[in-house]
Amino acid sequence: MLAFKKSFSVLLRHRADFSHVVIGGGVVGVAVGSELQLIPSNNVAVLEKHSMLGMETTSRNSEVIHAGIYYPPTSLKARLCVRGKELIYRKLDPKIVPYRQCGKWVVAQSENEGKYLEKLHQNASDMSVSTKFVTADKVKKQHPLIRAEYGALDSPTTGIISSHDLTQYFQAQFENAEGTLAINTRVCGLEYRSQVLDYLVHCVEMGSGEKFTVSTDNIINCAGLHAPKIANMLLPSSRHFRSLFAKGSYFSYVPETPVSTSLITTRLIYPCPHPNASGLGTHMTFDMGGQIRFGPDLEWIKESIEDASTLDYSVSLINIEAAQKAIASYYPSIKISEIQPSYSGFRPKLYSQSESVEKFSDFYIKEEKGFPGFVNMIGIESPGLTSAFAIAEYVREIYH
Repeated sequence: MLAFKKSFSVLLRHRADFSHVVIGGGVVGVAVGSELQLIPSNNVAVLEKHSMLGMETTSRNSEVIHAGIYYPPTSLKARLCVRGKELIYRKLDPKIVPYRQCGKWVVAQSENEGKYLEKLHQNASDMSVSTKFVTADKVKKQHPLIRAEYGALDSPTTGIISSHDLTQYFQAQFENAEGTLAINTRVCGLEYRSQVLDYLVHCVEMGSGEKFTVSTDNIINCAGLHAPKIANMLLPSSRHFRSLFAKGSYFSYVPETPVSTSLITTRLIYPCPHPNASGLGTHMTFDMGGQIRFGPDLEWIKESIEDASTLDYSVSLINIEAAQKAIASYYPSIKISEIQPSYSGFRPKLYSQSESVEKFSDFYIKEEKGFPGFVNMIGIESPGLTSAFAIAEYVREIYH
């Protein structure tokens, strides 16, 4: 139960309960709340429907610090990823928020994939992001178990990070600045009051089902998979967003003969993405404990499924065969018996599967016309984790 909710005055309509309400307590939402709460004149609340922060997309991804090499240089994804990466390495103490700048190889197996690496290198150069070519012979010498017939592109600023600890870092910063955190709180309706230029946020407490309302001058929709649903509570039907999802399954590596990760690779290994794909392929990563995992694969969800709360997070055994085939392209010794289902996550998509072939899906972070102070964040998929610091800065600049 929200301890403060009984104290809201129903008489002081000219003054909102909060300056900003952030809907969604994933890593991006709490980062935004933290950044805004650091401004002395602000009084920020973060609303999260789960009992803990970061329970959905934040905790179900690759936990990679992306370098920013894949995205068009002028896109928000590129700018915020590069900036977010820089802030992670500059601001965080790895003893408090564990991370490691381990680097990444994007490996090529054909002449066409080799040409793709050249384009990727040029794209990175356009953004002043460091990359360099590694010959096939050098790949074989450094990591004999990794296959790269046409060499690799080295991305030395790529890393890994604990998403849980990063979320806790932002939560501590937010609460130390006396922000209001409301867990177990689901938003069930929004109203814009044009007469007094504020918003009503109608909520229900999970568990008890008790309903209550808070007022705020501004709303930041950071609801991730649920963001389209939240946006559509205010926007006219002609401006509604669609709820579109892509599932990614991850697989743990259980070798028949135990082997140290460092004997396989000391870097993340990514294949070249398939042409027109909206993902980066089933890659090899490892966590802060050194445990290798593979994924994610890509499975588009039927557009008829619009409620994110009904999504199925189970990993199907059917996916393992396709995963083994994809992994074997760069790690030939992998056996299907050595791959086990681990976990899955869903990516909030801005475009459908067919649209994604022709359109680049950038982050949507905008104050909505006709709704002053209402900022929607739609399609915040990868590299959202890497970009969290920078997204928070970007949102702050919208308001201040």
